Amino acid sequence: MQQNGSSGPNGSNGSNGSSEGSGGGRERQERQERQERQERQQAPSFSPLPAATTRVRRFIQERRALPLPRVTVVFSAAGDTEKPGDAMSGSSGSTTAAEAEFRKPASPTPSFALSKTLRSAFNTPEQEFPEVISLNVGGTYFTTRLSTLRRHEDTMLAAMFSGRHYIPRDVEGRYFIDRDGTYFGDILNFLREGELPHRERVRAVHREAQYYALGPLLDSLEETQPLTGERVRQAFLDLMPYYRDNLERIVEIAKLRAMQKKARFAKLKICVYKEEMPITPYERPLFNSLRFERSDSEAKLFEHHCEVDVSFGPWEAVADVYDLLHCIVSDLSERGITAEQQCIGVCDKHLINHYYCKRPIYEFKITWW
Repeated sequence: MQQNGSSGPNGSNGSNGSSEGSGGGRERQERQERQERQERQQAPSFSPLPAATTRVRRFIQERRALPLPRVTVVFSAAGDTEKPGDAMSGSSGSTTAAEAEFRKPASPTPSFALSKTLRSAFNTPEQEFPEVISLNVGGTYFTTRLSTLRRHEDTMLAAMFSGRHYIPRDVEGRYFIDRDGTYFGDILNFLREGELPHRERVRAVHREAQYYALGPLLDSLEETQPLTGERVRQAFLDLMPYYRDNLERIVEIAKLRAMQKKARFAKLKICVYKEEMPITPYERPLFNSLRFERSDSEAKLFEHHCEVDVSFGPWEAVADVYDLLHCIVSDLSERGITAEQQCIGVCDKHLINHYYCKRPIYEFKITWW
């Protein structure tokens, strides 16, 4: 009995101790898990950047260096600078003022201002020129003063010899300009004394003045003959916007016919009429009622195309048919094409009742050699 009584308490105590040990371990594990959950809840959340956080941790664990951020440098004009704090202002969810300003196209910076800025940044001095300049213009030699070339600021020559640009030299040290020098002497004469070229050289010098952007010379030449007359003539030709296209058609048709026939010349029929009238000016007094009293339906009855190669007209101006014929022959001559013309009659197409077309028709003879 004593053994059962002694063994009973001892056995129960052993079993209770083991159960209390296992129960205490579970309680500690539960307390630890609760504490970890509370710590995770209290810690700040980085859910928007899980990939970035994982990447940073992986780099730290592997003891690797983080990649350097890329830096974009934007060059803008002097007036487009920002305050240092503006770039970081604004919320992350909306477009900031700095971003909106960055998206705007930068204002263009003049080339001379940019070159001057770069020279100052690299401490590059401007090119210096002697007082007397020796030039080689397409193989023709000239000598002039530096002040003569710089006389008018807004010109190509003044910019070339301002020191901002590089100018090549020939083997003898002359500054070289890759341009035909035939008329460069006329350019220098105008820069020296304001002298204008002779009439026969005006057109060629005008082209050179356009190349060198010499505005004062251009203005002076356009007020002299033959350029003044050319402006008046062009005002008349502007009444016929198809004039240049018709001129090209004359050349193409004449060339094609001469090649087909293996001939030295080609002939074309060209209609030139000033007014849209079914009668000639000599017969107009007999039909005064027809001048301005046509209805739209009646006007369509008189519309037709003469059987010719090219037609010019109608137009409203003082210049008549013979003036336009002179323009056609002159423009063809400017292109080195010899042209002769003569009237061979009128268009005899019947229109309505006793009315006929009677537009004058001219035969043009284009000689190729």
